[in-house]
Amino acid sequence: MNRFLATVTKIQTKENLNIVNFEFASHKLTMMSLDLDESLRVNSQVTLSVKPTHIALAKDFVGVVSYSNQLGAEIVEVENGELLSSIKLSVGDAMFESIITKDSSTRMDLKVGDMVKIFMKASELSISEIVRC
Repeated sequence: MNRFLATVTKIQTKENLNIVNFEFASHKLTMMSLDLDESLRVNSQVTLSVKPTHIALAKDFVGVVSYSNQLGAEIVEVENGELLSSIKLSVGDAMFESIITKDSSTRMDLKVGDMVKIFMKASELSISEIVRC
């Protein structure tokens, strides 16, 4: 599981749907959630989490996509297995892992030092801990 610190910048609620915005390493992130801890406030520091299998990668990406969360990252490790590849990425001081198919890793010719775009759907991002309010 990828875990990283972020600060809540905005909370929007309509009935039981919540859209929460965060600041992380000079990037803006968005989370969509049906359940939200009542103690969460703007300026709360939180630990966010996302599964490695829920991080998509793009190399030489140009265009517009519906993913709310898009981060520039540098590849620091590529480990190709028989079927899957583990790609370790650096965003500021945080480390991420993306697990993709080996075919995708090979097709994209991913190498250490490559700059890529990380994509995370707002519905796949979650708060694992409220650090302080």
